[in-house]
Amino acid sequence: MEQANRNDKERAVLIGLRCEGLREFEGSDDDTMDELEELVKTAGGDTVARFVQNRAAPDPHSFIGEGKAAEIAETIKANDIELAVFDNEITPSQTRVLETILGCRVIDRNALILDIFADRAKTSEGKLQVELAQYQYLLPRLSGMWGHLVRQNASGGKSPIGTRGPGETQLETDRRHIRRKIQKLEKEIDEVKRIRSTQRRKRVENQVKLACIVGYTNAGKSTLLNTLTGAGIQANDRLFDTLDPTTRQMTLPDGRPLLVSDTVGFIRNLPHNLVDAFRATLEELTYADILIHVVDASDELWEEQSEVVEQLVEELGAAGTPRITVFNKVDKIHESMLPRRTGAVYCSALRGTGLEDLYRKIVDILDEGTRKVSFILPYSDGAVLDSLYREANVMRADYGEQGIEIEAVCDKKTQGRLKKYLPELEEKEEWML
Repeated sequence: MEQANRNDKERAVLIGLRCEGLREFEGSDDDTMDELEELVKTAGGDTVARFVQNRAAPDPHSFIGEGKAAEIAETIKANDIELAVFDNEITPSQTRVLETILGCRVIDRNALILDIFADRAKTSEGKLQVELAQYQYLLPRLSGMWGHLVRQNASGGKSPIGTRGPGETQLETDRRHIRRKIQKLEKEIDEVKRIRSTQRRKRVENQVKLACIVGYTNAGKSTLLNTLTGAGIQANDRLFDTLDPTTRQMTLPDGRPLLVSDTVGFIRNLPHNLVDAFRATLEELTYADILIHVVDASDELWEEQSEVVEQLVEELGAAGTPRITVFNKVDKIHESMLPRRTGAVYCSALRGTGLEDLYRKIVDILDEGTRKVSFILPYSDGAVLDSLYREANVMRADYGEQGIEIEAVCDKKTQGRLKKYLPELEEKEEWML
């Protein structure tokens, strides 16, 4: 158990359970507890004490066992602690038991993350998605909140005075109310999806490529977006500092435009209802031409964090999207301590160093299968130039005596359409058919 100094912030005790009975990523250790402490700090709290309980399996009644809970209760009382935060997911009935024993409010990691998201959401779209996630989190927990009344009646017991009758009715009323709210929010988010789909279609028509920045929370995604595009997003050293997605345009060294989109940071045990609620924005990953995976090179847990991101990217259906791994914050560690990964980019987004390699890799991916072509376009086919501006990177279009002299960088599909103007290309190439 560790103690911290007093201050005016909401005082919290952190509690974790380490046992073989929990699935991978659900158990607690020093690293997950450190992360939980950062989450509490992000939410505006102050960690006064930490406990990690070792058990063969979670206690179905009090999760950590009533003996350990009673021990923690003494620390809570002695230090005027107002909140107990569990690193693991706990049930509503366990929450109720623990609040009785500990004598303070009890929440789990999921509830804490939802609270942070609610505080961070600034746009109407972000607020919609957070509210939906909160209701989805609450709905299955209503039964546990009222479950003691149901069990007493089912077993022939007598309900306490003042709780008979309306209890179950109130439960059903609450359920209907929340289901109606969920349906309303889902319709509004569907409208968000429709708008995004329209924007995406226009982008495709204009042949503007999209790169999505993904990464663990606080890896430096917003700082990289600012450096690449001059977006001017406030970037602080705290978890989930950016919640609402931001898309800005940058110009590549060869003059081509590229849209770059920031995304909400990932974290281990990210609540599934949050992932589901944010699909309207996270699904943009599946339509991206490139994923830029930002990794905090200075974090000792970068491999575990990287794995969490890759798993969520796969879950969202973007596993096949070309990606560039960017090890950020290299200015914080000695070169000999840098992570090693073939093909990765090493940079400091804050200082703007090492970005030339990133530009080059972006261009290489976008140019895969492309080539520079030169030809004369007859004036009678002038309409072709309009489509060429949409589909290729036109570097030169000079109006001469014989026609329009064009130099352009084209992909295979566009080259196939231009083959009658390109005598140097062999018609037998299958990709032109």
